[in-house]
Amino acid sequence: MSTNGYPRPGEAFENNLFEDLPLSDLDMPRPRQRYWLHALLFLLTLLSATVVGAGLQESFAANRPTSFDSDLYGYVRMWHDPWFLLHGLPFSLTLLTILMAHEMGHYLTARYYRVDVSLPYFLPAPTLIGTLGAFIRIRSAIYSKRALFDIGVAGPLAGFVTLLAPLAVGLSLSKVAPDVVHRGDLIFGNPLLLRFFELVWFPGVPAGDIYLHPVARAAWVGLLATALNLLPIGQLDGGHILYAFVGERMRWLSRIFVALLVPMGFYFAYSWLVWAVLLFFFGMRHPVIYDPYPIGRTRSWLGVAALLILILSFTLSPVRANGL
Repeated sequence: MSTNGYPRPGEAFENNLFEDLPLSDLDMPRPRQRYWLHALLFLLTLLSATVVGAGLQESFAANRPTSFDSDLYGYVRMWHDPWFLLHGLPFSLTLLTILMAHEMGHYLTARYYRVDVSLPYFLPAPTLIGTLGAFIRIRSAIYSKRALFDIGVAGPLAGFVTLLAPLAVGLSLSKVAPDVVHRGDLIFGNPLLLRFFELVWFPGVPAGDIYLHPVARAAWVGLLATALNLLPIGQLDGGHILYAFVGERMRWLSRIFVALLVPMGFYFAYSWLVWAVLLFFFGMRHPVIYDPYPIGRTRSWLGVAALLILILSFTLSPVRANGL
């Protein structure tokens, strides 16, 4: 997910020609990259995701439903038995590779358009997946809808392509464990793409009987992150893509989509209510771009591809408590 600074009024540039950018933006001194901070956050996120991955691997080997409490105990256990963390590396390395691909898609595209952008910041946290994700900071204005579209769509496309191989490999390592999903405290939703892969590897087996290997679970997290970022709201990637098509009308559409998250929270998963609140207060505003030029046919088809990826990655109930 990227965050944009607010641009000063200026002329749009045609055909994304760099020389049409104001010289003040190109010559402005850029803040120094704090490489030590990016590296530290990445290593801490690797540690927190590896702790979760070790718990997932042990539960998978024992045909035991995953437990958030046992994952939290891993933070204590690692001081007494650090070698158990090795079992969590398949999950954490897969997950961080997917997240890194997503953010580097944004980063490299922004650099191509000479937009001032930071390296990815990873967010370690003792959550169900061991992280709160990652983000980049865009620190200069974007003057073209084409540049906005390309920067916005590059992350989801890169992350989605990267997760396909781990999803296939993870499903090949998964196994049938009757009713394992419904024996745990939490029930994870099945995006359409995941269900398609399950039917390929386990034809005729109900989704509730398939125990996902940690590598497949990491790919599942990648699908969730892709779907969330592609929601057509505000400063999410999907909001940038939508703005490139409809301009300022995106503000009203964002309000409508945020409002739709509320009934989804009551009927499918309470987490949508949290997202509705966060996006309403912190993610609705979008920088104004003064650019009368259309984005073109090729980008229109890429927009359709992004919508298809959203449909394949989305699930109405990503995580819910068992019995609700």
